[in-house]
Order: sequence, then C-alpha cells, then structure tokens
Amino acid sequence: MLRVKNISISFTRYTKKRKRQTLSPVSDISLDVQAGEVVALIGASGAGKSLLAHALLGLLPKNATMTGEYRFKGEHIGPKRIKELRGRDIALIPQSISYLNPLIKVRKQVYRSARLSGRCHCTAGERCDKAFARYNLADSVKSMYPFQVSGGMARRVLTATATAGKADLIIADEPTTGLDPKVATQSLKHLRELAEQGKGVLLITHDLENAVRFSDTIVVLYNGTTVEVTQAAALHEGKSILHPYTRALWQALPKNGFTALPPAPPSIGDSRNACNFAPRCHIATEACKKSIPTLRSINGTMVRCFHARS
Repeated sequence: MLRVKNISISFTRYTKKRKRQTLSPVSDISLDVQAGEVVALIGASGAGKSLLAHALLGLLPKNATMTGEYRFKGEHIGPKRIKELRGRDIALIPQSISYLNPLIKVRKQVYRSARLSGRCHCTAGERCDKAFARYNLADSVKSMYPFQVSGGMARRVLTATATAGKADLIIADEPTTGLDPKVATQSLKHLRELAEQGKGVLLITHDLENAVRFSDTIVVLYNGTTVEVTQAAALHEGKSILHPYTRALWQALPKNGFTALPPAPPSIGDSRNACNFAPRCHIATEACKKSIPTLRSINGTMVRCFHARS
C-alpha cells in the first residue's frame, strides 16, 4: 500500500548574516506498509518520525525539500496528488490536540472528517456515532468544544476523526500520549482491528513495548535514518536484534534491566561521512567512523550496520 524508499528531507534557512544554510534532519528513511498490517516507526524524540508523517501528507513548510521514492497503492505521489489523498485515502491521527478546531463542537469535527473522506450524509453520521462509542466517548461529549474535554478525551476525538472516514492508510502519530495505560491499550487494539479489516496503519511511537505487542513490523529510526526493519515477533525475546541501537532500546525497557545508552548523541542532521550511531556504539570501529553503512538484508531483516550478522 505505502512504499517509502530513501526519503530525505532538508530545510533551507538564512542565518543572521544572511548566509544560506541547509539542514537535513531526515536522511534515507525506507519502509513499507501493506494492507492489513501495522508498522511501528520507533525512535527517540527528534529522530524524524513526525517529520516523515508530515511529509507523507504534504504538510511540510515551503522551505522544505523532500527527495526519494514515495508510492501509494503503486502510484508515484507528488505534491499535487498528496493534497488529493490527504483526509480521503490517507488520514492522520496527529500528535498534538491543538489540531482540533477550538470553535467547532467535537462531533461536528468528526462528522465533517467522515464527509470529506467521501461518506454520504447518513453514513457519515452513523460512522461518527460508532467512532465515539468505540473510543468510549459519552454522548455528552459530542456537544462539547475542545476546551471542555480533557487531554485524554481530545486525543480519542482525534483518533475518532481519523478513523470515521474511508481512509485506507492511517498514520497514527503518538496516539497514546496522555492516555492512561488501559485506554492506551484499547486505542492500540482498535488500530489493530482496523488493520485486520484491511487498512494499513503506520504507528509512530517511542514505546517499543507496545509497538511489539500490537504491530507486525518494527522500523527503527536513529538520527533521521532507518537503522533496522524487522518483524515485531523477533523482538519479543530480544534474540534476533541485529542493530546495536535496537538492542539498546530493548535493554532500556524496565523488564530488561533499564540500561541507558551513553549520553551526548550527535546533532540531528549531522552530514559527516560516518555512521550516525558510532559515537554511542560499543562495537564501533574505524570503518564506522569513516563511511556510512547501507541498509542491507540479513535473513529477511533490513539493517544498517557493518557488524550485523545473522
């Protein structure tokens, strides 16, 4: 359904001395999302996860440039086509609740989203009510404005807005932020159900434990670059992890010792000709500091590391 290959995003800006400067926070991200699949995009804050989501929806600012291959259902997608797909075929569950219109009642916003996705008047109303029920939003919430609902409720309204329509691809950007564990689990289960109904779900999160529970594939980002693409099942026991950063994320889970990485990561968008993770990697060699490893396949797992072995 979705194919992203070698996507890079750069921004042009001018310094105080009016000198032109280019920043590249995302460099070489690759992933695929199939119908019926949940793909989790994992990485620390600032790794480029949300930036990629905005790029896929054509929401980057004018000073941004995206390069690489972007296909949806086999079709090459350009800026004009992105606008046609956004909200209709590809829906976003945004990270910030500020995306809700503060001047419109929440039910009307969910209904409008369903209508814009192509549903008729009657079907849109029915889907809207089902979405409220699915995410445990009481009837009284429907007539409220965004400022009248809690942060957790607002996040569930955003999820209802994205899932009430006909979109075949759901991009969920940190959909469980601010939710208590029980409600968060329910929300992720609903995303899993959408996948089982034939939709594709790109789940953007920093929560590796839940990603392993509810997704099929894990895509790990570090410093704006894909470092590993593996089956979620491979991470259950931590026996088939190939990249040292993925291993570090797994070991940082409380159940696995809560081991922290060394501090002082490189700055985002560092363009030097070296592995981005080398300064924090315990197995880095001179080769890692002099060249950038390519994303290669080892027994079905894609990994960007010179030292990865099956």
